[in-house]
Amino acid sequence: MAIDHVDLARLDLNLLVALDALLQERNVTRAAARIGIGQSAMSASLARLRRLFDDELLTRAPNGMRPTPRAIALAEPLRGVLRGVQALVHRDEHFDPATLERTFIVSLPDSLEILLGPRLIAHLRAHAPGVHLLLRSVEAMRILDELDADRVDLALGFFTRGQVHHKQRLLYRDSYVVLFNAELVGLTAPIGLEDYLRFPHVLTSLRETAHGVVDDALALIGRARVLAVTTPRFLVVPSLVRAAPLLATMHARLATSFAGALGLSTSPVPVPLDDVAVSMLWHASYDNDPAHRWLRNLLVHLAGESSAPTE
Repeated sequence: MAIDHVDLARLDLNLLVALDALLQERNVTRAAARIGIGQSAMSASLARLRRLFDDELLTRAPNGMRPTPRAIALAEPLRGVLRGVQALVHRDEHFDPATLERTFIVSLPDSLEILLGPRLIAHLRAHAPGVHLLLRSVEAMRILDELDADRVDLALGFFTRGQVHHKQRLLYRDSYVVLFNAELVGLTAPIGLEDYLRFPHVLTSLRETAHGVVDDALALIGRARVLAVTTPRFLVVPSLVRAAPLLATMHARLATSFAGALGLSTSPVPVPLDDVAVSMLWHASYDNDPAHRWLRNLLVHLAGESSAPTE
């Protein structure tokens, strides 16, 4: 479609900024504060937006304002347009992370926070001291909505593909090993299948279910294990294994780190398990954001020995 410059010249870009704030906050006062204008000015902008789109856009509701179907349809393309304008205006070919002042909201499980967090923070303090991280737990069922609403800048974890406007990049692939306290279970590596099933297990699950990939693999050969505890927190697993005769099947990088720090042992898993892909996920509108791209590349570098992925 050809650009109608005359028509676009009549449009005040600030109205689109105001609309985005209104759709995010669903409250005139908070939306005004978000972009630094007065409440009356925001009310006036809303009136102009209603005329521009010939739609109410936001209507009163008991808990604030409710977007109309037209407003809901506008929300995602609007954010894409504004992000594109922002990237165009602020793009700096001489980007210097040492002078960057920015907060990144990153969602990730505690396993990746343990593995990548220390090296990431050390690098930022040394090379980008103006960067602040706001880390959040990742919720697989909500993460795409969080990215679309701009409540999360980057997600790390174990993802399947999102929609066309979500971008994904591999950080590394990992295998599984068994983590255990050799003194308590009286076993040495490699652990055989019968010994593996003789002891109760710890399962780490982010899906609030007492069933994992190990259970699927065992079911294929007509076997099952006994679970002693299921937890969503990877960080607690080594303490459980250290204190009781339990086995935990974990991602190899994390288990190896725990074993070295706490005097635990590891063994290959006696049932075949597919490797797991650890990835980054973000909204495509941040592709050309130099700071966002720098952070993504930094995380790939810090992930270590994984094969070089492509975007």
